Amino acid sequence: MATVTLFLTAAFLAQPAANYPAHWWTPVPEQLKASWEILPQEAKPGEVILSKRNELGILSNFAPTPFTFRGKRYASVEGFWQMMLYPELPGDVRSKATSISWPHTREEVTQMTGFEAKDAGTLAEDNMRKIGVDWATFEGRQIPYRITVPGEHYRLIVAAMRAKLEQNPEVRRILLLTGKLILRPDHIPEADAPPEWRYYQIWMQIRGELQAR
Repeated sequence: MATVTLFLTAAFLAQPAANYPAHWWTPVPEQLKASWEILPQEAKPGEVILSKRNELGILSNFAPTPFTFRGKRYASVEGFWQMMLYPELPGDVRSKATSISWPHTREEVTQMTGFEAKDAGTLAEDNMRKIGVDWATFEGRQIPYRITVPGEHYRLIVAAMRAKLEQNPEVRRILLLTGKLILRPDHIPEADAPPEWRYYQIWMQIRGELQAR
């Protein structure tokens, strides 16, 4: 009973005084928490967790929200992101290295979502470390990867998120429904992560632009 009371108290304190869906803060038992997860009830006053446990998960890069960008179709922002880590052109040094293997093609990754896409990216980053590659590619261009300031990779990810929003009306509806809440991720962020990793901050920027129109 005490545990239930603590859950309800946390949810009550987290909810802002506004007409937002109450289930965004519905407590989840700690024993059901994934190792990477931040639960809805962990939001501070004025915040909401973009939890994959409810409709806010549509704002995650993992979400299956197909979009077309520069003439190509992608199943998710995560698939678009991780695709750039895979060999692109015939002379790509990533494909020529004999010490590594690629279980997926670049095209296959474009159609992935969720943890499947994330896992494909983890494998790609492991390969890149092994051969000393610190760049991704898009449309035949090498792009510095994991840098601390907004660069070309950041701009591509933001552009992909905007395409996702424009081509999926539900994404726009949910984003605007968050009003003035501070958006927080539902996973533990990497320390000193590059700016494009902070998708929740990018959404707040886009939301502000929509609200100002």
